[in-house]
Amino acid sequence: MYKYYIPFFAALLIAYFSVPFAKKIAHKLGAIDIPKDKRRVHKKPIPLLGGLAIYFSTIISFIIFSFSGQLTMDKSLISIIIAATIIVVTGVIDDTKDMSAKFKLLMQIIAAFVLIWGDIKITFVSNPFVEGYATIDLKLLSIPVTIFWIVGITNTLNLIDGLDGLAAGVGGIASLSLLFVASTFIGVDPIYGVVMIMASILAGAAFGFLPHNFNPAKIFMGDTGALFLGFMLSVISIRGVMKSFTAVSLVLPIVILGLPICDTAFAIIRRAINKRPIMEADKGHLHHRLLERGLTQKQTVLILYFISISLGGLAVLMTGMDVSQSILTLGITMAIVLLIATQIGVIDMKKRKGINDSERN
Repeated sequence: MYKYYIPFFAALLIAYFSVPFAKKIAHKLGAIDIPKDKRRVHKKPIPLLGGLAIYFSTIISFIIFSFSGQLTMDKSLISIIIAATIIVVTGVIDDTKDMSAKFKLLMQIIAAFVLIWGDIKITFVSNPFVEGYATIDLKLLSIPVTIFWIVGITNTLNLIDGLDGLAAGVGGIASLSLLFVASTFIGVDPIYGVVMIMASILAGAAFGFLPHNFNPAKIFMGDTGALFLGFMLSVISIRGVMKSFTAVSLVLPIVILGLPICDTAFAIIRRAINKRPIMEADKGHLHHRLLERGLTQKQTVLILYFISISLGGLAVLMTGMDVSQSILTLGITMAIVLLIATQIGVIDMKKRKGINDSERN
């Protein structure tokens, strides 16, 4: 594992020292987050575009380690760089001028097609109900399933980016989890070594940015960073974990990204129940509910880090489980998640007293 330390720390240092440049760009473009409504947790204007540091670090590291031979600058890596750049440009425009949801979706779909051009797509899924190496060939469904996964995961991390250090920490933890899961498959296919390098770079970039973003934040990653992190996590999971023929490979990325995926799913359910637009922002996310219960920003973020680490550890353990054990483990985990979500009001099945409509989903 030692050879993955160098990409991690290289990306970490590049990201850390790139933040001042990202700040200058944010001020020059006027990308400043000014708290205008009750949904905002911060009280003073803070520059956005911190995600540029994560992006620069990741792409520069990809180029450096392609020269060293640990990565190959082939069609797939070129498609990743091009698609990631499309996502980042989309984020920068949204952070500076506010882009419509439809246009953001269009840009994400274009980025997904660039990946498909680079042969990064979900061509099959493992069949978790059959022991061994049974798979389901997606055939014509490959492209829509790939687009759905990329767009979905890209946006889930963006939706949890509501507290200082939350998205950066969760993104970094998820990257490390993908690295450790990929390491269990490295004897099957050399591609997992490439996946581990990419995951270590993304983790390093996220953690390099984190000291500037942890409470009290000096800069926000903005949509630029949250969309980029989510996008790269979707790419790495397709390139690596989902390519495995093992019965549990289908659910491993879902478990690793369980926190943002569940928070997004609950937000959709919550808004549908309360007859609110699906894309309308609210204060019903998990981090908002924990803050309402008297926790500080730091306490809330650390709790969510712990949940992310636990889910990542669970995913690693599941690589050694058979089908029945995996299904049982997943079922118990989902039951616990639903119970907790209902208890703290994330789903908000009932109208709660003391919270006005603007703050309640």
